[in-house]
Amino acid sequence: MRAVILASHPHGPVSAAHFEVRDVPTLEAQEGQILVRNMFLSLDPGVRVLLGAQEGYIAPILVGDPLVTLAMGEVTESRHLGFQVGDLIVGRGLTAESSVITPDVDPMCWKLDQATMTAPSNSLGIQGAAGMTAYFGLLDVAKPQPGETVLVSGAAGAVGSAAGQIAKIHGCRAVGIAGGPVKAKRLTKEFGFDAAIDYQGLSLAELTAAVKAVCPDGVDVFFDNVGGTQLDAALDCMNWKGRVTTCGMISQYNTQVPPAMHNLFQVVANALRIEGFLVHTYADQFDGAIAALGEWVRDGRLVFREDIVEGLDSFGGGFARLFDGSAQGKMLVKL
Repeated sequence: MRAVILASHPHGPVSAAHFEVRDVPTLEAQEGQILVRNMFLSLDPGVRVLLGAQEGYIAPILVGDPLVTLAMGEVTESRHLGFQVGDLIVGRGLTAESSVITPDVDPMCWKLDQATMTAPSNSLGIQGAAGMTAYFGLLDVAKPQPGETVLVSGAAGAVGSAAGQIAKIHGCRAVGIAGGPVKAKRLTKEFGFDAAIDYQGLSLAELTAAVKAVCPDGVDVFFDNVGGTQLDAALDCMNWKGRVTTCGMISQYNTQVPPAMHNLFQVVANALRIEGFLVHTYADQFDGAIAALGEWVRDGRLVFREDIVEGLDSFGGGFARLFDGSAQGKMLVKL
């Protein structure tokens, strides 16, 4: 079968040249496993931290090895009592035509419930890891209250756009930061944010001033997907006992030297709470989140975009687009 392998470790920006599609041996399911024909592969910025040569919070991918990502597909062979041939599932598998998944050790593996799933591809987007990251990061970690101001970085992305809309659903004022006038306009016109900021070309002082201008009563919750200058600016605008939910640090994935922070003392001065999280730790609550997200989608209160490329040969170029600003929604590869 064909698979996407890591051709070289990127040092700096990632490009399609760092990946290669090769033939690899076919897979067989062992006891407790399922064999899945992949239909969609998820392209996620967090995978970038696995492409370096250095050990991180997860072991890096070795040159010559297939990548691992979230995939949605159909079970073609089952040696697990909980799954049958023909089931549609999500699981962490190879970036290949097929994957072998061990459901009992993969917290990100679940069977699609046709009663709650709005579309199969949504299981990797608005009703998958992206939507649930926004759902749990906002509602469980940050716990916004009606009337509070929620600021979101990376707000035009799959996670950020959902976070802002969920804030609105729960009675908050939502302000988003995005790159470029087109994406900034999309936040208010399409995703229903109350205000938007285009960060491109702004210094730390200018971005801080822009946040204060559209958040005159301060920021109660900052849902951060970006880190760096955007986190630094938000810290200077937080209200007393504000909460910062750190979902990702996409601004730092392609750099070896993170930018200096200037406003960290605000954590002390305003008694702020900064908390990171990983969505797989909420696996026992996935069903409820998927059902709630699906209901909001059907009601029209939660809208989303998908950016789908076709075929394994498009994986590398699609992955690079996560970092150059050209992605227009949840990035997926359709097989």
